[in-house]
Amino acid sequence: MSLHLGIRRPKPKHRAVDKVADLQDENRRLRGQLIGAHDYIALADGTLADVRAKRAEAEQVVVCLSAKVNELTEERDQLTATNESLRQQLAPYLAADANRDAITVPAAERDTSDGADQATSPIDVRPLWEAHGISPVIRIADAPAADDPRTPTWVPGPDSETTQSLRVA
Repeated sequence: MSLHLGIRRPKPKHRAVDKVADLQDENRRLRGQLIGAHDYIALADGTLADVRAKRAEAEQVVVCLSAKVNELTEERDQLTATNESLRQQLAPYLAADANRDAITVPAAERDTSDGADQATSPIDVRPLWEAHGISPVIRIADAPAADDPRTPTWVPGPDSETTQSLRVA
């Protein structure tokens, strides 16, 4: 005796009819993809033809422009040669005109008879203590003793030769 409690299998049994239906659905789907692929290929072919036509036009334009550049280069070279020959022919005339129209001025002399036009004396550039007859700020009479520990090392002693050169004459 078998008890059937209403428990079903999670998957139905494999039947040939179900497999045929699955294959027919897949066949329809693949045919749709094939038609879409044909459409895409047709569009790509059209685009490729347009690109090739534009490329041919561009190549033709490049050839025409290259020929024009060559013509203009030759014309420029001819005009440069003509210009140079004309400059050489014109050079003597330009030199003659420059010599004829030259401005010559005699050497200038300044009239210094007026007192206001007299030359100034040179500027006295010396150190201030030489110009005014004074000595540097260190005075030997007020200098601290050399043996005093508070005396900086740069202060000369009263009997050194540096001290003699610093004395006011």
